[in-house]
Amino acid sequence: MASYNRVILMGNLTRDPEYKTLASGQNVCRLGLACNRSFKNRQTGTVTQEVCFIDVDVWGAQAESCQQFLTKGRPVLVEGRLKLDSWEQEGQKRSKHSIVADRVTFLQGGQDEAGQHDSSSAQDDFATLGAAPTPVRATGEVNLKGQAKPFDDDLPF
Repeated sequence: MASYNRVILMGNLTRDPEYKTLASGQNVCRLGLACNRSFKNRQTGTVTQEVCFIDVDVWGAQAESCQQFLTKGRPVLVEGRLKLDSWEQEGQKRSKHSIVADRVTFLQGGQDEAGQHDSSSAQDDFATLGAAPTPVRATGEVNLKGQAKPFDDDLPF
């Protein structure tokens, strides 16, 4: 039986990136991502917001870029695969899902340390990288014009 494991998430970083170089020489950067979902509760009629927190591991050159240019509050689009991490702590088995990123797209805006909305830092970061920023419409929809789309990959179908 064939299987397929692909995840695409867009959200804000919950903390500054955690960057490490492993003994093998590989670079890894762990991002904390919060994805919000708003919906109307049919029973009460109130709008409810649900937040999903997930860790994202970024490897190689992308890890270095994430560590250099991303900070807490910054919006990103992550494409990758879902992974189950398992370990034992104090004699109890623990597990959690995380994402292994294939691609991290830095989006405009975010919050600075004072909690203020900041769009200038994204412009500066992309200018440094030599790439144009990804425009974000007021509705939160990402305009991927001129960039690879999330589903453009090397799959056989």
